[in-house]
Amino acid sequence: QVQLVESGGGLVQAGGSLRLSCAASGSIFSIYNMGWYRQAPGKARELVADITSGGSTNYADSVKGRLTISRDNAKNTVYLQMNSLKREDTAVYYCRVLARSTEVVSGRAYWGQGTQVTVSS
Repeated sequence: QVQLVESGGGLVQAGGSLRLSCAASGSIFSIYNMGWYRQAPGKARELVADITSGGSTNYADSVKGRLTISRDNAKNTVYLQMNSLKREDTAVYYCRVLARSTEVVSGRAYWGQGTQVTVSS
């Protein structure tokens, strides 16, 4: 199995910055795509950004130019640097990793427990 531990959420004023981290551990054979999703109250979960094992990135239009995803393959960790935060960025942020554990022959998606990001005006 693969476990994900997120950190870095919190309360920040509009215009401020936060950095989220998500570390994968356990019986990891290989990690493929890593990404961040978010879910605001009363809304569906949505993709924020993702990154391939080769470093190609994809962003939601609403966060382009403000949020940056990166990964450290040696540490099995994905990061989300969030700058110029807006109130509408307030949500629970979830890490999602496509990985294959050593116990199975195919990969699957694993989700973190979520971390709250609250942006105040």
